[in-house]
Amino acid sequence: MSNPDSPPASAVPLEDSILDVLGRTSGTLSPPEIAHAITPDGDWHALLMPIRRVAVTLAMAGRLVIYRKGKPADPQDFRGVYRLGLPRQD
Repeated sequence: MSNPDSPPASAVPLEDSILDVLGRTSGTLSPPEIAHAITPDGDWHALLMPIRRVAVTLAMAGRLVIYRKGKPADPQDFRGVYRLGLPRQD
């Protein structure tokens, strides 16, 4: 049963959904982990490319960090396997 006060997942902008999922973890998550958290019962595979596009935008704005091989990656020039995390508040 869903909370009647919360909007359906499809009504929440992808940006907010990604940041919400990342806010619930203390580390980093892969795009499939984020997609599955956003749409656990739906076609989460369709979210993988949109997540990448939104992640680049959010990273350029300083709202999240794209990690490649455990190190921050250039949001405009990264390839292969990557993970997403919130900026550290050190």
